[in-house]
Amino acid sequence: MKKIVALSLMLVVLSASLFAQGGSEESAAKEDDGVVKVALIVENTIDDKGWCQAMHDGILAAQERMPGEIEYSYSEKMKPVDAGSAARQYVADGYDIIIGHGAQYKNLILEMADEYPDVTFAFGTSAEVGPENVVTYMPESEETGYLSGIIAATISKVDVLGVVGPVDGGDAARYNRGFVLGAKSVKPDVEVMVAHTGSFSDYIKAGEVAQSQIKAGVDVLTGSSQQALGALRATADYPDEDIWWVGQDLAQLKMAEGQLKCVAASSYDYAPVIVSLVENVKNGVKGGYCVPMNFANGGFIFGFNEALSDLYGSDLEDAINAQISEFVNNPNSVDWKSVDYSQL
Repeated sequence: MKKIVALSLMLVVLSASLFAQGGSEESAAKEDDGVVKVALIVENTIDDKGWCQAMHDGILAAQERMPGEIEYSYSEKMKPVDAGSAARQYVADGYDIIIGHGAQYKNLILEMADEYPDVTFAFGTSAEVGPENVVTYMPESEETGYLSGIIAATISKVDVLGVVGPVDGGDAARYNRGFVLGAKSVKPDVEVMVAHTGSFSDYIKAGEVAQSQIKAGVDVLTGSSQQALGALRATADYPDEDIWWVGQDLAQLKMAEGQLKCVAASSYDYAPVIVSLVENVKNGVKGGYCVPMNFANGGFIFGFNEALSDLYGSDLEDAINAQISEFVNNPNSVDWKSVDYSQL
């Protein structure tokens, strides 16, 4: 079984206070049966081994931590143009919190929030602070990218790494630049090829980009969002070659391709975010704040693939654990904005 470094657990009990940005003592408790109805809208599926599944799993984990307090429903494969009807149906059904999981839902969420001020709406990734009934969340994924970069540069034999990104924005931009910084902290002269598919869910394009990078000499790749599965699968086309993957979701470690090629992975732990949202709604705080996610507040978890332990070894494990401890003690320490792709 893979070794998991789950720092989120030590802060789960305090998650509401850690994440909450408000909560007046004068706020009246929610006067109902104590159940908060949460709806999730995603553009892909809840089992995509990436972005959408991470939030789905986080809500399920929050349900376990708050037994009997959360009722949950979700809508899959919702393009922003189609998501409005689903959101309005959730409002009609009395849902208290509606999450549009992706920055592509920003305009819809802001319109809905204005139309239905008594409902809490949330979307990410965004560091913006929205209206009084809107919550945003921003994974500071330069930290997870930094870990991936350390691993990739350490195990690479040719010192040429590949990044298959969706778009150059949001948490993907932070992750990719963190990857560059992590890799260069190990090998300053390492080459990093960065490419974007232009889509969060185009598996085929991601696979094509990964194949191009591999043919150009890359031997360790990474990427974020659900589209990255195409790139991971591309590495599995080389079962007997030293072509490896570092993932951005622990679910990738459980896939057949991941067991074969994914050395390690980080994940977003949305459970504390959901617990915070629910607790705030119960206390009458509908929004007007942003939730940061990092190792220090339990927003990230990390794991190695023990099936590939001969590849990374105990020294690299120790280095990663030390770096995680550094992030816990010093959040916001990765200067991801300093990375200029044109200078790579």
